[in-house]
Amino acid sequence: MRWLIVAPVSVGLGLLFSYWHVPAAWILAAILASGAMALSTGRELPLNPGVFRFGRGIIGMLAGLPLVGVPLGVLGGYLLPGLFVAVVTLAIGVGGGLLLAAKEKAVSPETGILSMLAGGASIMPVLAKELGADFRFVALGQYLRLLAVSVSLPLVTAFFPTPGGGAPADDPPVIWFMVLAVVLVAFAGEALGRLVRLPVPSVLGPLILTVVVSLLLPDGLTLLPPELFRILAFLTIGWMCGGALSFPALRAFARQLPATVAFILVVIGACALTAVPLAGWLGITYFEAYLATSPGALETVLALSSEGGAGPAVVAVQMIRLMAVLAIAGWLPQVIRLLTRGR
Repeated sequence: MRWLIVAPVSVGLGLLFSYWHVPAAWILAAILASGAMALSTGRELPLNPGVFRFGRGIIGMLAGLPLVGVPLGVLGGYLLPGLFVAVVTLAIGVGGGLLLAAKEKAVSPETGILSMLAGGASIMPVLAKELGADFRFVALGQYLRLLAVSVSLPLVTAFFPTPGGGAPADDPPVIWFMVLAVVLVAFAGEALGRLVRLPVPSVLGPLILTVVVSLLLPDGLTLLPPELFRILAFLTIGWMCGGALSFPALRAFARQLPATVAFILVVIGACALTAVPLAGWLGITYFEAYLATSPGALETVLALSSEGGAGPAVVAVQMIRLMAVLAIAGWLPQVIRLLTRGR
């Protein structure tokens, strides 16, 4: 009965937030609707396992699709600059997460690091749930950063000269058999990921399968999920996070809010500084370098990149860093044991 209220309210809020161009509109709408229900009734709002599996699969596919559009030769040429950017942002995220966990005993190292890692905000709560971290805390921290970065990006980049000549691309037409292929990849990716023992197979399985299948598809066909599937996936992530909210969880997050805001400011500033040597290294404008090093808000980055006529450096560097973030997050227990060895 609660879902009969939460589902339509989520859709209504999502449409309203989309109209207002609110960052992560559908995820935020689902968090508010399901969170209000969970808090008002005092009980968690369980999500159907099949719907959750499909949503995770679509999120994994969306994370892998940008890799398909970047030729391997181009991606290889940006490997070292991309790793440079990844190391800087990962060091800040891992260091900030460990400091947060040391300061607040209720926050585990896994929770602290996943809430601080920049990039892949829609994936981090899923990874947190798979790794046993507090995905509610991770979601709140990640979407606060996403909101700050998304709002600041258009305001800051408006002062930078752009390369010019860009034009946004339209989504390809929906083909029925490709819709079936998307559903199959979304559901089968997790099983294949478990078969080959991938870390966090629910996300990395569909991600890798999307890249492999897309490379085999003829021109004109794409595994880009239809808009309805993308909306459902974003709603699913929001429902997972909001439906598990409780007043103790909100109080714990409120205690860490000053540290979280301070981290967001530090990571935005560090990425802006990293863009200075990157621009000279790659021979690109600071506008492109700033977008390439932006700590998250990939959809906003790609939209501004297309509008400003940026070259492939933005997508390539962002994708290299995203893969590094996912690798660190996927093997997080091993990484934490390595970092804390000898203490």
